[in-house]
Amino acid sequence: MENNIQKKEIIVSGARPTGRLHLGNYWGTIRNWVELQDKYDCYFFVADWHALTTGAEDKSAKIGDNTRNMVLDLMAVGLDMKKCVFFRQSDVKAHAELFLLLSMIAPVNQLLRNPTFKDQLREFYNQKFKGQEDKKKEAEGVIKQLADSCGGDAQALQSDMAVLGFLGYPVLMAADIILYDAKYVPIGRDQLPHLEITRELVRRFNKIFRTKVFSEPQPLFTKTAIVPGLDGRKMSKSYDNTISLCEEPKSLEKKIKRMFTDPAKLKADDPGHPEGCVVCAFHRLYNPDFSRIETECPAGKRGCGQCKKELTILMEAEISRIRTRRAELEKTADIDAILAEGAKKAAAKASVKIREASKAAGLL
Repeated sequence: MENNIQKKEIIVSGARPTGRLHLGNYWGTIRNWVELQDKYDCYFFVADWHALTTGAEDKSAKIGDNTRNMVLDLMAVGLDMKKCVFFRQSDVKAHAELFLLLSMIAPVNQLLRNPTFKDQLREFYNQKFKGQEDKKKEAEGVIKQLADSCGGDAQALQSDMAVLGFLGYPVLMAADIILYDAKYVPIGRDQLPHLEITRELVRRFNKIFRTKVFSEPQPLFTKTAIVPGLDGRKMSKSYDNTISLCEEPKSLEKKIKRMFTDPAKLKADDPGHPEGCVVCAFHRLYNPDFSRIETECPAGKRGCGQCKKELTILMEAEISRIRTRRAELEKTADIDAILAEGAKKAAAKASVKIREASKAAGLL
């Protein structure tokens, strides 16, 4: 960790239930959760309301199953529900209540300037209109208008997919965080602009209502491993380039065989370039003897086939343990009880803060 802070300060973080977790989720976020649970008071949650901010018509039917799978995956990699408060966002209605209250003071122009709003909207359009080039071109036009306008004129926002919930998701995110007096939010440095929206809303609320109900959360910069997808792009379900947290052996071997490698390395004894190779990126995560590859590959002393075979053995050893643990949990874990218990604890704390905020706003 880059931050040397005291134990038992509060941390809040959530993840959307969009399907089975993959290795990008694990190395980017979940592994940090497991480490943090022993050091801080952690409030982790299934962000099911956030999951509906894009493509609600497609995702709503899957949220229940995705939530169950997500909890099982988290427990399989070591998240202990007795060490943290783990709950489903929609079970704690104070999140929605504070979201509504904050929306009364959230500047629309700031939300429209949020770069993630435009970027994720573009990605969602590309996914939705995959194989439909005429509609995709039309959708890209809407995105361009939005990007050009920055302020978001009516024409730029005419698409029925640019919904209010999606535009306002940073406001809901702010409510998620400040409801629990979070001291820190674990993020990568690229996510700092998102947290700054939360901090700005805290300052605006306290100033407008002449109160000190909320405090500004600080970033907890965690060491986030860069995990590429099979094709070299960011690992993402929308790119169909992921490796599941519990990938089956034959499927894992097949996926590793089609991983992007150095296109200039045509023969085994050709010099390679590890820095641009997906296989080498995964060796860096799973191989304790990676320094050997960094030496041998550029010298032309190893082929890509050898690297892939070794990687398959290393990754299967790790993934098989997670797979076995998850299979045991499927038989024994009472997911409904876990979520209910977590919601009870979260609601008790959230109810105090929402009452203070409502009173400050003159509603009590």
